[in-house]
Amino acid sequence: MPDGLRIYAIGDVHGRADLLERLFGLIDADLARRPTPRALHVMLGDYVDRGPASRAVIDAILARAKCRELVALKGNHDALLLQALDEPTSIGDWLLMHGVETLASYGLTSADGAGSKLSDLGRAFAAALPAEHLEFFRGLKLSFSCGDFFFAHAGVRPGIDLDRQSEKDLLWIRQDFLRHDGDFGKVIVHGHTPVRDVERRRNRIGIDTAAYATGKLTALVIEGNDLRLIDTATAALRAA
Repeated sequence: MPDGLRIYAIGDVHGRADLLERLFGLIDADLARRPTPRALHVMLGDYVDRGPASRAVIDAILARAKCRELVALKGNHDALLLQALDEPTSIGDWLLMHGVETLASYGLTSADGAGSKLSDLGRAFAAALPAEHLEFFRGLKLSFSCGDFFFAHAGVRPGIDLDRQSEKDLLWIRQDFLRHDGDFGKVIVHGHTPVRDVERRRNRIGIDTAAYATGKLTALVIEGNDLRLIDTATAALRAA
């Protein structure tokens, strides 16, 4: 990383606003102990679904962005939410991926809408979504690059330049990326694929610790050549 910059990369939140608020508190405590000229939060996507409080997660991120520098990337679950807004008839695909929990956080159930069709539910969700939340989802980035690191929700396609990656791969790729042991050009920091503990390889670092199920939301702390971890289970800064 460039001198004077510390990045806190945060894994998949999936509706666990309680864990996100706790992690923000741990990051604030770390910054109080170890001040730095510039601290940047990079969130790796999948803010919604599975957990019970997706709406509160977005509120927490929006509040955080007002006091800390923050880059929010798009996850595949966030993309499904946007698709349901743009194409109400596709909302069934989102519901199969645990979108029901997100709808509930916005006060909706599968019975909502003007009629019996799923498209009516999609329109009801569009009406229930605050304008500030819609702007947040519309503004999500596909990737972020800094120093020797490249951040994306799912990973990248081997053999393709990082600046030419497709949206589909950045949001959805798994095995072709995970099994590749060659150089990607930069170290890829990603979520999407749940792991029991942070998975650090020569060419990638996976930090989705399945917060919605485990209670463990993880941040990778990158500063200079130093890599450390903070998570809500151990509540302590440690070596990566």
